[in-house]
Amino acid sequence: MPRTILVADDDPHIRQLLVFALAKAGLGTLEAADGEEALAVAEAQAPDLIVLDINMPRMDGLEVCRRLRAQGEVPILFLSSRDDEIDRILGIELGADDYVTKPFSPREVVARVMAILRRVAGRPPQVEQATSTIRHGQLALDPEGWQASWAGTPVTLTATEFGILRTLAVMPAKVFSRDAIIDRLRGPGFAVTDRTIDSHVRNLRAKFGQVGCQDIVETRAGIGYRIGACAG
Repeated sequence: MPRTILVADDDPHIRQLLVFALAKAGLGTLEAADGEEALAVAEAQAPDLIVLDINMPRMDGLEVCRRLRAQGEVPILFLSSRDDEIDRILGIELGADDYVTKPFSPREVVARVMAILRRVAGRPPQVEQATSTIRHGQLALDPEGWQASWAGTPVTLTATEFGILRTLAVMPAKVFSRDAIIDRLRGPGFAVTDRTIDSHVRNLRAKFGQVGCQDIVETRAGIGYRIGACAG
């Protein structure tokens, strides 16, 4: 049976374009014209992935995402009309699996949908099994409590942000490519794509910068990321 994609957007023209492009790629489709309908269709039909517009009547896409993620881990690709919404999307606890900004190419949306589906269907995650507190410089991570602190000051992180930081901190000498980070995170709640890693890293730098840490993550151009010195 083909994978089924729910397209939720209040613009019928956008729905028509995406449904046509997804069907051409061999995917089944469902439609919803507002947030409440999207939630009802998702609960009744259990699609494999949801293409979800943020700005919809009756219930916005972020609220739909929160409610769906409280019930399960269906992958979600957001449609955003403004670039400045992206960090807000990726910064919420439930997060987005990926996003596309309007105007967009239907071909790009199909490509991102297929990439997410491949990630979700991939092998089980290869994650570090450390359960004791991880310390690096002034950074401390509690894997069991999913809590982070800097020089004793708690720093609130999303699950994905914590997972990225833990991946880097347990192997401080290693430079991880974006794909390698995704491989370590892959599993329930972590169906992220390579470019969303960059946004999560920006969020980590901003959050730790607020408590005085300017060296939380180091970028290696053309390669990826590793944990910074965390010396303050």
